[in-house]
Amino acid sequence: MKVIIAGAGSVGSSIARELLAHRHEVLLIDPKPEVIGRSGLRGAKWLIGDACELSTLKEARVDDADVVVSATGDDKVNLVVSLLAKTEFGVGRTVGRVNNPKNDWMFDGAWGVDVAVNTPRLMTALVEEAVEIGDVVRLMTLQTGVASLVEFTVPADSPMVGKTVGQVDWPADCTLVAIVRDQKPIPPSRDDVVDHRDELFFISTIAGEDELRALLAPQTEAPERELLARAEDEDDAFDG
Repeated sequence: MKVIIAGAGSVGSSIARELLAHRHEVLLIDPKPEVIGRSGLRGAKWLIGDACELSTLKEARVDDADVVVSATGDDKVNLVVSLLAKTEFGVGRTVGRVNNPKNDWMFDGAWGVDVAVNTPRLMTALVEEAVEIGDVVRLMTLQTGVASLVEFTVPADSPMVGKTVGQVDWPADCTLVAIVRDQKPIPPSRDDVVDHRDELFFISTIAGEDELRALLAPQTEAPERELLARAEDEDDAFDG
């Protein structure tokens, strides 16, 4: 697979290092020639230039790339590179780095971004995923902002425990794609029984995500109302 990465800073270099380790062809574009020497990357190809310029992208032969990654520290640059790669060169897959979470809404199909990687949001999600058992956590936005990858760790008191996957009325726009149990991924089937501390991974639309959160929310309201009603009855009996 041929991958072109715009931006050879710490993020771009890290991505390139992983891709090279998996024997992919990698070309990095950066305006600063000094990044080549300090990157420590072996086997990567380099192009010194402005990735926002059509001439630079033509020289990089972006039209032959399978994936273009916009990994600079400037959201405007990442949007422009993604848009040019998609509209001018017909690249099949674009990945854009979001530096400022406030700009997340722009990284979608209108700007040629197939997958937006919001590093601050992803780090926050990973922290929440580690501590927030019983809550739906969005890990990543996929497919031009229409869908997202979300995770739910099943708490001990969840009504899901003991049910099979097929018994749960999942939202229409939400698909269970994996169950992680004892640190091992399991492809879900209708007969799999949900257990305490299972990690459920879903691909969901934004609307489906809200429905999923409502479905999986702790069922505490009814017991609270029941206790309140009992307390009121006891007070009435005492007053009588």
